[in-house]
Amino acid sequence: MRMDILTLFPTMFEGPMSESIIGKAVEKGIVSIHPQNFREFSDNKHKTVDDYPFGGGAGMLLRAQPIVDALENIKTNKPDTKKRIILMDPAGETFSQKMAEELAEEEHLIFICGHYEGFDERIKSHITDEVSIGDYILTGGELGAMVMIDSVVRLLPDTLGNELSNQTDSFSTGLLEHPQYTRPRDFRGEEVPEVLFSGNHAKIAEWQEKESLRKTWNRRPDLLEDRELTTNEKKWLDEFKTNS
Repeated sequence: MRMDILTLFPTMFEGPMSESIIGKAVEKGIVSIHPQNFREFSDNKHKTVDDYPFGGGAGMLLRAQPIVDALENIKTNKPDTKKRIILMDPAGETFSQKMAEELAEEEHLIFICGHYEGFDERIKSHITDEVSIGDYILTGGELGAMVMIDSVVRLLPDTLGNELSNQTDSFSTGLLEHPQYTRPRDFRGEEVPEVLFSGNHAKIAEWQEKESLRKTWNRRPDLLEDRELTTNEKKWLDEFKTNS
């Protein structure tokens, strides 16, 4: 997969995009990441990328020309890839695990990171997606793009050492992940549940499913609102409610 990032601050991506899982994916050639300063495409001698909004208002808007020309340059250099062009925008669709899984199927993602008070609206006719990572305001779109890139890259084949990790992560199953434990078996009087030492894989799987549901019911009951519950899940939910 190729990822291009249009930003005024390309050096912000140097550390996060070269460390940990993302860094290893880049080394393996699973993904290539290319931050690009769209200021370079400004058509005026001062290389400005923003201007005052027509009709008045606070702050400055990013001009359409530098960003659209930067996009067209990418398209010229990579004409054969199918592209998803993502505008980081507080008014966009909220990012989710489902969206990450969808984007992980693409071959070429382009992220546009804004600054100032927003974009000239005419930029939006050149994009495919408007995305927000949450209902709060950041200084720019760079951190949001990093969050999305991290979430997508870890889903790419051969990125993680254990491919099952993606399948059991919180939200991938629609539920929060069940509690997990490692050594020692007894830590200051808190013991690991006995079932995990039983060797009975069916019982362990059932315990994990039940505890995943319990955790979701306790912490994120909203995730259960549209879930089609299995017979076991209905039984466990009744049990949780009775004992609450």
